[in-house]
Amino acid sequence: MLQTLLIHRLSPRVEERSEADLVRAAQAGDREAFAQLYALYSRPVHAVILARAPASEAGDLVQDVFLSALKRLKSLRTPDAFGGWLMMIARNRATDFHRRKKPTTELNDQIPGQHKPTADARRVLRVILTLPETYHETLLMRLVEGMTGPEIAKRVGMKPESVRVNLHRGMKLLREKLGLETGK
Repeated sequence: MLQTLLIHRLSPRVEERSEADLVRAAQAGDREAFAQLYALYSRPVHAVILARAPASEAGDLVQDVFLSALKRLKSLRTPDAFGGWLMMIARNRATDFHRRKKPTTELNDQIPGQHKPTADARRVLRVILTLPETYHETLLMRLVEGMTGPEIAKRVGMKPESVRVNLHRGMKLLREKLGLETGK
């Protein structure tokens, strides 16, 4: 699986090379550079997928996104646009998932060692997905993936101020819907 190939010990050089340099190196066939891009972008891609597809499908869809990106990487003309390009692939992959979705039967067998979200986590995810779409991705990147506001801004190509506003407004709406908003 791609994840197994890409998740490995990254050298301390990860931050020494710019993302554009990593993209150019990956376009030239450098697998280590692509692994570093995966390490930088797997969490935001997961959040984008989680905002649009069932949580049970997110892992496979993330892998599909990176496989697609790897195959199409040479077509990317502007290495600085990698983040936005990758997020668009993720959004399109989630849309494709719904178009191609075939009826399935859910298995209730628990796989040993598998992390199962708590009922509270599932409830919060459902509530996040009822909020305006503008807040889905940023809230999921923050709450599920544990990313900071500046990290989110850098990975998705938004201004830090916009991310901060989306997080603030989204969290306020989330608290209200969860009944956690206290009167001031």
